[in-house]
Amino acid sequence: MSRRGLEVLAVILTFLIVIVLFAGLDNLPRKVRADISQEAQQLQQSQKQFQGMEDAVTQQLAADPELFRAHDMNTALPERFRIAAGELTGAQRDAAELDKLLKANRRQDADQARKLLKEQDALRAAAINEAGAIQTEAQHWVDMKRHLPDELKQMAADHQALSHWDFAPVTAVVTRAETDWPQKKSDLDTRLTALKAIPGDGEKAWEASDAMRRQAESKNLAGLDYAGLLTDAQTLHDDVTSIPTRTTELETLTGQLYTSWDRVLVDLRDRKSGGTRDYEEELRTVRTKFPDATGQNGVTTSDENWTEISKTNYEVAEKNIGMSVAHKAVGKYDSEADEVPEPAGFAYMAPVGNRNQYGYWEHRDGGNFWVWYGQYALLRDLLWGHSYRPIPSAEWESYRTARNYGQTYYGHDESGAPKYGTHGTFTQHSYSSSRYVRSSGGYSSSKYASGSLRRGESGAGHTFGSGSGSRSGGFRPRSAPSFRPSFRPGGRSFGRRR
Repeated sequence: MSRRGLEVLAVILTFLIVIVLFAGLDNLPRKVRADISQEAQQLQQSQKQFQGMEDAVTQQLAADPELFRAHDMNTALPERFRIAAGELTGAQRDAAELDKLLKANRRQDADQARKLLKEQDALRAAAINEAGAIQTEAQHWVDMKRHLPDELKQMAADHQALSHWDFAPVTAVVTRAETDWPQKKSDLDTRLTALKAIPGDGEKAWEASDAMRRQAESKNLAGLDYAGLLTDAQTLHDDVTSIPTRTTELETLTGQLYTSWDRVLVDLRDRKSGGTRDYEEELRTVRTKFPDATGQNGVTTSDENWTEISKTNYEVAEKNIGMSVAHKAVGKYDSEADEVPEPAGFAYMAPVGNRNQYGYWEHRDGGNFWVWYGQYALLRDLLWGHSYRPIPSAEWESYRTARNYGQTYYGHDESGAPKYGTHGTFTQHSYSSSRYVRSSGGYSSSKYASGSLRRGESGAGHTFGSGSGSRSGGFRPRSAPSFRPSFRPGGRSFGRRR
């Protein structure tokens, strides 16, 4: 280009830069600037609100120090205010940083500004919420003293309720569960014993408050230990209100033993929202609830929901569409669920050569293949997406080997391509409606498209341990069972196996 042409180009570029600057295209987005100003105002209001609540509690502590001896509130409440004030200090630091970004007014700082705004809002809200909780607690004790006759009546009612609480129903539930699931007996006994001990704790508070109650009831309030009396009153009330909650928790826990469930990863999506990127996963939760430990007459239900997840969890999930990302077997609590991803349905199969309530191994065509009982067709279809083909025993053995090493089993077909997971050949067929599977380009875009595994990789996946499973041989039965019942909302009850 000639010198004259370069000069013209420089003039044009300068002109365009001036236009950009005057148009504000290089400034912070208008909404971000408005949010910074609004959050600064809210922070000032929160500081005043916080100070007002702290002053009110300080006055209550000073006005009745004997009352607030209960639970060492004279020192505990000011300490909680001090910690909450630290949250406000953090919000102030964020506000100062936001003010600098506002003055610099550069579009490139927009993401940082949004991050600081979110953090500042969370810190401010945490401080105000804690201050409100402290003020509510202090006022509660003031009100208890102010309405002492009512508190004495409540103490008597709470003691009566604790003395006559009927533990027979929950005991029957726990005893039945211990009979059905002996391995849980020790844990359930411990929980039931702790529940039944609550009235004893209340009885101690009732006895300890005897003299104080009689003094208060006689209207002789001089020298009355309000802190001790109201602490005992609170203990009684906490005990009587905690029993129903803890009873429900125990009954729920025993109920978990009679339910198996899987969370199958159906789809993924990421999208921009308000200038940031949100990550979500769609999970199909498949539950089968049994009336007892025999594994008969189960009712299977399912539901699908989108849930927001972190970017890190999204990146982990990207290779596991179609997999059961969490499995909980009968006889276990929900907290004991296995969260190592695995092909959906494999966890229900019995060891080769055995059978269980879900199905059996059938010998034919020179091999052993897993067949589900007809009454579990709905469970099978919900897990496999109407695409089940009898699994050969060699594939199941490879799965068990991978599990023993703590690996995720993805399997492989006769070409060496993965069979399960996002880029698995089974998944590409069964989850073809998945947005993520469609957008990922399918099997042809995966590293296995050439038909062979990379050195050091196996169908068992890329997690911990070593070793690889044997290949399945690409089983294609001449006449595979065709179980394709339609989905029914609300679940279906299975008949007894004959």
